[in-house]
Amino acid sequence: MAQRAAKRTAKVLLLAGTCLAAAPASAQDGTVEERLDRLEALVMQLVDRMDAQQGQMDSQQAETLAATQQALAETRALQTRQAELAAQIDEPKKQEDKGFRVGNTTISYAGYVKFDAISQRTSGGQVAGGSIVRDFLIPGAIPVGGQASAWDTDFNARQSRLIFKTATDVGAEHTLNSQIELDFMVTPNGDERISNSYQPRLRQAFITYDNWLFGQAWSTFQNVGALPDSLDFIGTTPGTVFVRQPMIRYTKDGLMLAAEQPETTVTTPTGARVLGGDDTVPDFVARYNWSGDWGSVTAAGIFRTLRITDNDFGTGNDSAFGYGLSLSGKIAVSERDDFRFMGTVGDGLGRYIGLNIVNDAALDASGNLDPIFTYSGFAAFRHIWSDQFRSTLAGSYFKADNPVALTTGGVTDESWNVFANLIYSPVRPVDIGIEYMYAKRILENGLSGNLQKVQVSAKYSF
Repeated sequence: MAQRAAKRTAKVLLLAGTCLAAAPASAQDGTVEERLDRLEALVMQLVDRMDAQQGQMDSQQAETLAATQQALAETRALQTRQAELAAQIDEPKKQEDKGFRVGNTTISYAGYVKFDAISQRTSGGQVAGGSIVRDFLIPGAIPVGGQASAWDTDFNARQSRLIFKTATDVGAEHTLNSQIELDFMVTPNGDERISNSYQPRLRQAFITYDNWLFGQAWSTFQNVGALPDSLDFIGTTPGTVFVRQPMIRYTKDGLMLAAEQPETTVTTPTGARVLGGDDTVPDFVARYNWSGDWGSVTAAGIFRTLRITDNDFGTGNDSAFGYGLSLSGKIAVSERDDFRFMGTVGDGLGRYIGLNIVNDAALDASGNLDPIFTYSGFAAFRHIWSDQFRSTLAGSYFKADNPVALTTGGVTDESWNVFANLIYSPVRPVDIGIEYMYAKRILENGLSGNLQKVQVSAKYSF
């Protein structure tokens, strides 16, 4: 309104100024009245022209304002959509961050490609070519009592892994997911002569519905999050709980309860291993997880029923109880450093520790089961030197209280190992590293053997 009043004032002043300017010339150009009529007509034309221009300017401003409002609305809608997508990505049970959709199911994938170059030497005997002992550390298989081997070198890509996941939309009140995981470790039919072909194997296969898990997964008794950053397949194997098996598991906040596949491993009076396969009661596991900015800690307990029948040894049926406790975690020491640990103790835990270093129980002269007591643990310190370099220094230990009178002296009494590595990541998904490991195995009869290993690896995670 103020702008319009100012323009009207300008018109009046223009008319008055024009009249004043025309006064001296009135005598030459006719009467004053004629002169004023012509001037008034001229001023009115100018006023009409200014009004037309004002209307045009108002129309342009209105169009500009409307376009601006529309663009703002579109921007706000885009921001809302981006926020919705970000929320979906942040919720792993509802939306995977990569994959494709089939119907109401999102299918995603992950995994890595890993190349390992391993050169190792054993003091107690030669490890045969093609043996899995040349792929990663298996404490219970370190040779003892023989002649030292030369350094044996092998290249492989067997640890490469594929993970497929699904998330199905079954409404806001429920979540339904699944996972299948494959790699090529510990499988037959490969050769180093021509093709280096290896069969894929099933690592994990499970479904989850709300708080329930059904299928094959890491044992609830194992804390995968505490494992050290190593180039070896496990790293601190002698002191690590390490089992994957079928189970039914319930999870609520930090609490986990599971019934898992039972399997009793028995040491015979000759020191051999027998798997009876006659178990009737699952292994029961209870676990609780604590976490915060400081890191995470897990406490787990397991209760087992070990069992054999007459057809295993011809000595009748028998059963015994096994149990175990494990405490593990990952603690933030500083912004760049962390400390990882695990301590486990129990009776009849054999197959759960260090890739079954010793068995769950021994068989006495009467054909009864005698559970074997074990304790084990590891500690690992990781330091991040920069955005591209990191290192881990770790060590682990295992000890068994074997009933030697029932097992002979040829079974493992203790095992330990240490390793150190340096890993370089030129870009985020790629790790290139070198690692040195020393491991030792000692039998109940005093014989021992060690393993030294240098490993170079390149890994691309996707």
